[in-house]
Amino acid sequence: MIYEEFGKQNGKVIILLHGGGLSWWNYREAAELLQNDFRIIIPILDGHAKSDHDFTTIEENAARIIDFIDENFAGKILMIGGLSLGAQILLEILSLRKNICQYAIVESALVIPSKLTHSFIKPAISSCYSLIRHRWFSKLQFQALHIQKTLFDEYYRDSCGITKDNLIAFLRANSLYQLKENLSNCNAIVSIYVGSKENHAMHKSAKQIHEKLNRSSLTVLPQLHHGEFSINHANAYVKAIYALINQKQILSDLHLID
Repeated sequence: MIYEEFGKQNGKVIILLHGGGLSWWNYREAAELLQNDFRIIIPILDGHAKSDHDFTTIEENAARIIDFIDENFAGKILMIGGLSLGAQILLEILSLRKNICQYAIVESALVIPSKLTHSFIKPAISSCYSLIRHRWFSKLQFQALHIQKTLFDEYYRDSCGITKDNLIAFLRANSLYQLKENLSNCNAIVSIYVGSKENHAMHKSAKQIHEKLNRSSLTVLPQLHHGEFSINHANAYVKAIYALINQKQILSDLHLID
């Protein structure tokens, strides 16, 4: 597994799983803020630029991360966080291994399958994939993601490094993912986040996840689009991590956002 690492070699371990089409830089700013207290590991998900495996399934990617934790950390770490595709992989990990982490942050995870979206992905990507290497087209995609402008060069570089087959594979997997029954056995304390400006399916998904996890909280973040929390508001994201680990209640959603 290819990954970026920050922080104390002997510190308690936090693994962060980036969103689909992004990479480790999704969490770079947050990792830099956490590195004095923790060991931060950010795997490059299967099928993404510079990863060591093509993307097959969410389930397979989850199994590989579990193997990594088993081999390097005796099967248990402090926390796992995930955004979008990374959050789906996190949910799969929690359903497979109920005690793998003490805490988890699930951000913007879709668990409402859409066969219609799934059917459109392959023809849509096939028709426009050649445009991805054009900066003007990549900028349009980037703007639609509401990601801070300073990350564009890395986004463009890594978008160009994703093969068409891998892009289709992880987008299709993302569109059909649904929760597993075993998730209800999870012992981790889980914070679930969704932006107020995300679509109905994402809000419905957040509620389903919350209902499935007995030790969870659900927060709707005001004025945020998909993925903005961890990418654009690293200070607030890190505050949420410390609050979760220290089991302190955040009194208002507004206190989270810079």
